[in-house]
Amino acid sequence: MSHHSLADLEQRRTSIVSQIAALGDLRAGSITPTKGRCGKPTCHCHQANDPGHGPNLRLTYKVKGKSVTESLADPIAARKAEREIAAFRSFQSLYKEFLEVNVQLCQMRPVDENTLSPQEKKRSKRSIKKSNAK
Repeated sequence: MSHHSLADLEQRRTSIVSQIAALGDLRAGSITPTKGRCGKPTCHCHQANDPGHGPNLRLTYKVKGKSVTESLADPIAARKAEREIAAFRSFQSLYKEFLEVNVQLCQMRPVDENTLSPQEKKRSKRSIKKSNAK
C-alpha cells in the first residue's frame, strides 16, 4: 500500500480489525506424520520389510519457548487442527498488514503541538549563548 489518503488507511485498518475478529479459533503449530516401531517384539512392525506403524499425525507447537507435541486421535481432530493453524496463518498475515497500515498512518498524521503535556511545554529550551569556558 502506498499513496493512500488518511481516510483510506483508516478504513483499511478497520477492515483488518474486523477480519481478525472474525477468524474464530486459531493456534500456532504444525502437523507432521510420524512412523515407527512399537516396543512389542512380536508385533508386525518388527518384521523385515514392514513399514511399521503410522503415519500417526502429531501437532507440535511452542509453550513458553518449549516444544509440545500432541497426538491427533483421528482425521477429524487433524482437520480441526489444520483449520486452527490456517486461521493462525491468516492472523499473522493480517497482523503484519495491520502494522504496515499503522506505520503509514503515523507517518501521514500531522504533528499537533497541542498534544504536548504542560510538563513538556515547560521544558527549558537550549540556550543559544556560547559558553565562556575555553
